Amino acid sequence: MADGSVQLAIQVAKAAGTGANITYILRDGARRTVQVPYGYSVMEGARRYGIPGIEGDCGGACACATCHVYLEEGWDERLPLTDELERGMLDYAFDVKANSRLSCQIKVDDAVQGLVVRIPERQY
Repeated sequence: MADGSVQLAIQVAKAAGTGANITYILRDGARRTVQVPYGYSVMEGARRYGIPGIEGDCGGACACATCHVYLEEGWDERLPLTDELERGMLDYAFDVKANSRLSCQIKVDDAVQGLVVRIPERQY
């Protein structure tokens, strides 16, 4: 699919309100499951639905670490690997673990249906 066609498909999906169910585990252990539109990032979904603890100060440009999350067990193998830029930015996050990711780098599509992420105790 050409890049323009992909963008059009994302716009249509956003307009139709279709997306993937993402569960955010809050700092107090509470779970919030929301439908994040296709084409958004997990960080954008958190901001759209007012999920506390994911700031996304850079707006999703992978230039901060304020959208750090932990993937729940089994999800790290199902998502694309982190790239060099994301790994570098994770150096600025607190309490980085093997399952740490920047939620701005996880794009919402069918592959992330049911994704569960845990918000760390604090952000940078």
